[in-house]
Formats: sequence, structure tokens, C-alpha cells
Amino acid sequence: MISEESGLSHHFEITGGDFSSAGRISTSIKEILQEIGIDSSIIVRAAIASYEAEMNVVMYAQRAVLILNITPEKLHLKLEDEGPGIENIDMAMKEGFSTATDEMREMGFGAGMGLPNIKKNADKFEISSTPGKGTSLKITICLDSTGKK
Repeated sequence: MISEESGLSHHFEITGGDFSSAGRISTSIKEILQEIGIDSSIIVRAAIASYEAEMNVVMYAQRAVLILNITPEKLHLKLEDEGPGIENIDMAMKEGFSTATDEMREMGFGAGMGLPNIKKNADKFEISSTPGKGTSLKITICLDSTGKK
């Protein structure tokens, strides 16, 4: 069991442009959650949210740090990237909006569902961005049904 004092924390580094490693961190998060016995429906939501966040870094930023923190009540994912930032967050949150290049689209990415999918799978989602500096995501998923939105 995870105690309130200690919790469980993992730190991951993501490299922008590294499509060959894309998805490894979200797979690691899924495996960690399975090992500690988190409910499969929560694992699916965390895997989708972390994959979409990871892919956004690979596609658009130079690098990022993703921190997974788990308490008895909640799973927290915090991502801080160093990249171009997002000019218009409201537009970026719309399904289908994408700034992906033709090359990214040819690889099967850039459908404009990343941020909307993160929001759909989170109980709480915060995004902030500074153009020219980077983007920060805070994703919270409650581990029981009492803490949901």
C-alpha cells in the first residue's frame, strides 16, 4: 500500500524528435501501475494521457521532464517541456486542431487529438504555456470514484 507520507514517485526524461523511443515512458508508467495493483480502468486512462503528453514532446519540444506521483487517493502526472510553447491554448484544445508537419502526419501522428484526449482521461487537467519557452501540464486522475470531477 502507498502511504500518504512516502507516496510513489518516478522521474522520466523525454527527448524531442526521438520517434524511435516514443511511447516507452507511457509503457513504463502502465507497468508501474500494474505492479502496484492500480485498477485497470485507471491504468488505461493514465496510459492514454501519458502517451499523448509524451508524443507532444517528441513532436514539438526539445526535451521534457515527466514526473509521476502516486498517493493513496490520486495519480499525478506533471510535465514541463522546453519547446516552442503553444500560441493559442483554446485552439490547441479543440479536437482536430493540429500544427503537425506533413512528415509527422505521414508517420500517423498529428490528428489533433492529443490535448483533448489528455483532458478526457483526466479528472483534473491544467495546461499553461509560454511561447518561446515551453508548456506545462498537470494531470490528476483519482484512484477511486469518490474523488471524480
